[in-house]
Amino acid sequence: MEFTAAEVSVFLALGTAALFAGFIDAVVGGGGLIQIPALFTTLPNEVPATLFGTNKFSSVFGTSNAAWRYARRVNMPWRTTLPAAFAAFAFSYLGAAAVAWMPPELLRPLILALLIGAAVYTFARSEFGAIHRPQHTGRREFIYALIVGGAIGFYDGFFGPGTGSFLIFLFIRFFGFDFLHASAASKVVNVATNLAAMGYFLPNGHILLGLAILMATCNVLGSLLGTHLALRHGSGFVRKVFLCVVSLFIVKFAYDTFA
Repeated sequence: MEFTAAEVSVFLALGTAALFAGFIDAVVGGGGLIQIPALFTTLPNEVPATLFGTNKFSSVFGTSNAAWRYARRVNMPWRTTLPAAFAAFAFSYLGAAAVAWMPPELLRPLILALLIGAAVYTFARSEFGAIHRPQHTGRREFIYALIVGGAIGFYDGFFGPGTGSFLIFLFIRFFGFDFLHASAASKVVNVATNLAAMGYFLPNGHILLGLAILMATCNVLGSLLGTHLALRHGSGFVRKVFLCVVSLFIVKFAYDTFA
């Protein structure tokens, strides 16, 4: 099969975007900030649902790889992570259904305010996420995990951008994780929400399969590098990348809200 020069340029552009997205997702989440605009820019005539489905297909492989690598090297807080993941999976469907009666754009000012708050809080507290000190056990841990997972799952299904970054912040703020453990736990929850989304996109044919496989391969390569650096350099590195990514989200949301 021969490809035109235009098709090759699309493959290269989206493969590169997926590579960087996989790297960012593996460290702190937020790869959609790179991958989704790249899809909409290079394939402007495609149905949005198909582009979102292709993005999810690519992301789920990179995030799954990151989750697996973290689980091998980090003492994963499964008693928090698994309930949060199950709740996120279930509530992501409700979030997707809610789009029918409330436009997601209405949330932009609120999400912008939350992102600014998370960035300021993290920047002002140098000790935030530096030490892993789990705060809850037993029933309280389980209930809090369900609440956080359900809220994040609903948000991811309804709106989506910044899910991984919000998860990391919540795992640190309410469970006492450090940045490395919070990032590791967030990958498991992200896999759950991505699989829930795939449950809609795949049966409805909203995936450009050939392109999605190429992007998934590049996304996994990026996630390999991201997890390697996160595991090697620890919470301090993850914190710096977190602040950079959240700052980019703030700029993007501010532009989308007020431009």
